[in-house]
Amino acid sequence: MRTLLETRLLPAIVVAVIVVILPYFFPSAYYFRVGALVFIFALAVVGLNLLMGFAGQVSLGHAGFLGIGAYSVVIGPVYFGLPSWLCVFVGATVSGAVAFLVGRPILRLKGHYLAVATLGFGLLVAIVLTNEAGWTGGPDGMSVPRLALFNWQVRGSDSWYWIAGATLVGGFVLALNLMESPTGRALQAIHDSEIAALVLGIDVARKKLTIFVISAMYASVAGSYLALFNGHVTPDIAGFLRSIELVAMVVLGGMGSIVGSLVGAAVLVVLPQALTIFHEYEQALLGFILMVFMIFLRRGIVPSVAATFAGRRK
Repeated sequence: MRTLLETRLLPAIVVAVIVVILPYFFPSAYYFRVGALVFIFALAVVGLNLLMGFAGQVSLGHAGFLGIGAYSVVIGPVYFGLPSWLCVFVGATVSGAVAFLVGRPILRLKGHYLAVATLGFGLLVAIVLTNEAGWTGGPDGMSVPRLALFNWQVRGSDSWYWIAGATLVGGFVLALNLMESPTGRALQAIHDSEIAALVLGIDVARKKLTIFVISAMYASVAGSYLALFNGHVTPDIAGFLRSIELVAMVVLGGMGSIVGSLVGAAVLVVLPQALTIFHEYEQALLGFILMVFMIFLRRGIVPSVAATFAGRRK
């Protein structure tokens, strides 16, 4: 049991403790909203980190799956009368199916060719959501029906804080178990060298496609939560800048670090809120701080800090 906690579940337990303790330090309900946003984006970043940090596959269009999940909780209830909670699973299933169909051809590409191909996918989803106004409301978007669970309508940032936090902990557990499984070790071998992985008998194409599908489903659930939480959704949720934001969160927190996914999401969600006091200099300061992080913590925040502490211990 001790070995299991140390190697696999300890990060998830730490995150669960953080989720439970943080509300005791919140001076107002506004901080519940910020916390919920951090957890929602961290869920999407965990999935993307599995793809980029462990499998070594770059995706610049991952917000496309965020958009599929977001619009599933609008189209399902409005046009088909489905409950919102069911549409979260429907959106994840649709995203997984789309990732399977799209991933088979584009995951044969490598490097910047793969990045451009995924970028094209994300742009395509955003264009479809913008142009299909009859289903999506066009550029103005649509209002999202409230999430109802057993006749209980989810209202308020505090409720979403606990829902998003619990889901993030579950996502952490699944990701950590996956990384300790034979599939996870195969993905790490692929990240180091696809040729060596092939020599070892690993079905590289299948493993890459599997993690792409899983990553898409993580993003879809996060997109559904974001739409339900905000109560309104527009095609911007699947835009290019959103995809870049997700990639920045992965790199900033630390590629290959599940805990780094939460840290990267927290930094890029909280920092803009904290820098609003500087008004017109807000964006400039945000860019400067991110540059400083990347210059001095080149491996990302969590891996760099962990390496520093390990070096001091030695």
